[in-house]
Amino acid sequence: MNIADLLVPEAVIACLKAQSKKQLLQELAAKAYGLTHLSERRIFETLVERERLGTTGVGTGIAIPHGRMAEAKTITGIFARLENGIDYEAVDSQPVDLVFLLLAPENAGADHLKALARVSRLLREKEVCEKLRAAKSAEVLYAILTGEKNGAAASAA
Repeated sequence: MNIADLLVPEAVIACLKAQSKKQLLQELAAKAYGLTHLSERRIFETLVERERLGTTGVGTGIAIPHGRMAEAKTITGIFARLENGIDYEAVDSQPVDLVFLLLAPENAGADHLKALARVSRLLREKEVCEKLRAAKSAEVLYAILTGEKNGAAASAA
């Protein structure tokens, strides 16, 4: 599974302004609504329900909020780089500034787990995170995330 299977260019936010975890999840739910036309409120509720089970702030400034929805038809990803890090109740108590949201159909068990694993593997790479934090545009972020060759060159510019 490739990141390009989960993420379209329109689903990348280069400089999201959020002051809190709740506001971040609301902003991501609004973006997800625009991409999927699923209920914005249901998306937000799904994300909050998952956070109640335990934080999706995995450490080193990264969060991977995710959830399953019966109404979802495909796995949808959204990536956001925050303007400023926020308290996300992450496992290492560090502020979060890189967020990759995943929404999956209710019955996408194995595919959902593969998508989470793929995103987690990518964001564990220190060099990738450094490039993401240095990138200036959504286009460059998308190129870095999907491994497009011009991504590395563009982020160096």
